[in-house]
Amino acid sequence: MSEFTVDNEIGKAKPARKAMVILNPSSGKERAAEYARDIEDVLRAKGYDVELRETAGEQDATRFCRSACGMRCDLVVSAGGDGTLNETINGLLSQEHRPQLGIVPLGTVNDFARALGLPLDPQAAIAALASSRVRAVDLGRINDRLFTNVVAAGNIAEAVAAVSSEEKSRLGSLAYLKEGLKELVSQKAYPMRIEYDGEVWEGESPLFVAALTNSVAGFEKMVPDAAVDDGLIHGFIFKDIGWLGTLTAGWSLWAGSLREHKDVVAFTARQVSVRSFERVRTNVDGEEGPDLPLELQLLPGHVEVVVPEDDR
Repeated sequence: MSEFTVDNEIGKAKPARKAMVILNPSSGKERAAEYARDIEDVLRAKGYDVELRETAGEQDATRFCRSACGMRCDLVVSAGGDGTLNETINGLLSQEHRPQLGIVPLGTVNDFARALGLPLDPQAAIAALASSRVRAVDLGRINDRLFTNVVAAGNIAEAVAAVSSEEKSRLGSLAYLKEGLKELVSQKAYPMRIEYDGEVWEGESPLFVAALTNSVAGFEKMVPDAAVDDGLIHGFIFKDIGWLGTLTAGWSLWAGSLREHKDVVAFTARQVSVRSFERVRTNVDGEEGPDLPLELQLLPGHVEVVVPEDDR
């Protein structure tokens, strides 16, 4: 592997740019090795020295990304699903040097890639890594970790985390909708106190959702006006609405009019606090998160993501 590239304009050697590829080998329908070779080929053609790291267990991607920051890599590529991406961006937490981020979506839902308008076809996403365009996007901080897309608190959070890989592969985002509606119909609600930018809501709720983008569990109409760089947390508090209200809320979600539902409190904020005197579980970017209490903070333009040349 070469350590230097040559600047042809002045004929002097200069250190090559460095890229780390963080690959989840269990994603991508068993084509991970093929994708890894293609990613390396594209990046080397762009003048990067490339180091490939494959995850084998929880938090591997976080450790690898933290190492990339310490090595002052210019680019980190997350090749996997939303869980791999969440772990990867958590390696950026509190780092002096933050590399640019490339994304090759190999998961079932790929919410963050959808919201960014990145190609969902892996080969097209790999080709897009050759782009010279980047977009500064928001991240969220939840207690002592980062998230890219969504935080959910309530009985639905545990149900969504329990959706099997087989169900996600077979049903896609419908697997989340099926489990979510089933839990909401159960009418189990929790006492919550939610503070957002100086406002306070208190009451019984089966579900609270905080989203950074317009794509939540594969549904791109839940927050149709959200953008990856709008500087806002989009909050939704579902009141204790029973089975009929759940059905109408489900329809509003499908139609993109959830904000107008009479039993949903919708708001935007930059900081949100969620508390309960009961144990309430959460789901963060599709994976099990910490129990309440939560402190959410918006980090505007926190990372630069490589986007296709025709991105607007």
